[in-house]
Amino acid sequence: MSQTATEGAPTGTVDSPAAHSSKRWWILAIIGIAQLMVVLDATIVNIALPSAQADLGFSDGNRQWIVTAYSLAFASLLLLGGRIADLFGRKPAFLIGVAGFAGASVLGGAASSFGMLVAARALQGLFGALLAPAALSLLNTTFTEAKDRAKAFSVYGAIAGAGGAVGLLLGGVLTDAFDWRWTLFVNVAFALVAFVGGWILLTNHRDAANSKLDLPGTLLVSSGLFSLVYGFSNAETHDWSSPETWGFLVAGALLLTAFGWWQTRAKHPLLPLRVLLDRNRAASFIAVLITGAGMFGVFLFLTYYLQLNLGFSPTKTGVSFLPMVAAMMVMAQLSTVVLVPRIGPKAVIPAGFAIAAVGMAWLTDIGVASDFSTSVLPQLILIGAGLGIVMPPAMSLATNGVAPEDAGVASATVNTMQQVGGSIGTALLNTLAASAATSYLAGKDATNKLVQAQATIESYTTAFWWSAGFFVAGALIGFLLYRRGTPDHNPDAAPVVHM
Repeated sequence: MSQTATEGAPTGTVDSPAAHSSKRWWILAIIGIAQLMVVLDATIVNIALPSAQADLGFSDGNRQWIVTAYSLAFASLLLLGGRIADLFGRKPAFLIGVAGFAGASVLGGAASSFGMLVAARALQGLFGALLAPAALSLLNTTFTEAKDRAKAFSVYGAIAGAGGAVGLLLGGVLTDAFDWRWTLFVNVAFALVAFVGGWILLTNHRDAANSKLDLPGTLLVSSGLFSLVYGFSNAETHDWSSPETWGFLVAGALLLTAFGWWQTRAKHPLLPLRVLLDRNRAASFIAVLITGAGMFGVFLFLTYYLQLNLGFSPTKTGVSFLPMVAAMMVMAQLSTVVLVPRIGPKAVIPAGFAIAAVGMAWLTDIGVASDFSTSVLPQLILIGAGLGIVMPPAMSLATNGVAPEDAGVASATVNTMQQVGGSIGTALLNTLAASAATSYLAGKDATNKLVQAQATIESYTTAFWWSAGFFVAGALIGFLLYRRGTPDHNPDAAPVVHM
């Protein structure tokens, strides 16, 4: 049942193990660059928003659409992008996604109006939805040996988790040194390397070539995810009681319920339920969702705190996240290569969530004039270590053991969970933080600068407490859902690709 799949190669041609191994690691590098480009674009533009707003002259109310346009298109089209990779081939999906993302980035960097910039960001999300699942499914089908797979997913997971922090750093450097437009133009450099490398190294696989696209399922899930993300995005600028918030949330829930019902009846389902019903895989999808929600407590509110309260520049703010990134990458290797293969996910992933929760709770000690080295740095390292233990093995387990024809859509589900988690986290934490600040100011002199500063601290610490709560929930759910013992690796579940 194990397949060798190099299209166009003479039958019986087998590369040497050394060449095969060497090519696989180059493929990992190409996939990592493409994934970093997609992930960092969720945050790289954030730091540049004030400069873009001053240049293009759009209002504060419209500012959120620069971020929302990207997340809406990305989240709502991910499952379609994953299925396209399964049906028509992962290599063309990857290359078209990379090239389209670069083109949309150039359009955004050259934007002369608010509408042009929003359109470019939506196009980035569209092509990112094609690229991201193709990249992860390529990783899943290229690395099938347990040891190499663990190493590959530790790198990929660390990039997925740390990409937001890298985006903040790169966005700060480019905005300070050049111009806000370079936060978009920089993607061309990433895309050029990824496209050339992908063109040379990748081969095409169409494991679901005999299947067909589930059009009703595509419409239901895309409109459902759009409504869900749009509803949570509206919660940031409207009240939760607003029809523009709860109306879209209810519509999203109904559409996704209808999508689940349809998948049990469709002849060629977009997301076969067999992908979701494995306990370890379901637990991993939830872990990725919760991590996406909780991480925004770090990136979003800590960015505000460092710049507005401690007076850090955008570049210094980005540099401040590097220790967290380093801890995440070290623990990613340890968790995927050593801990999960020996102990199993039932103990390891909940422990990672618990460590991240402790770090986040500790971060609530910040004050108006706290010292970064004692009140922020140790906590960031602890949070990074915890998330490094959770993210890479969760991503690996979420795609481990899927049938070859489901690799793209399973990968897309991972990306969807992370994106929806981020949208939920941003909306909930922003709302809770704003309510905490309002409650603190009640009955106090709101014109006093010290009172105002303390109100912002209250808003940040409230967000940190809730993020800690998300991680505690992740620990409990992971402990309950993950199976005991080390995960079984089925080498026949995905094709063995000899490059």
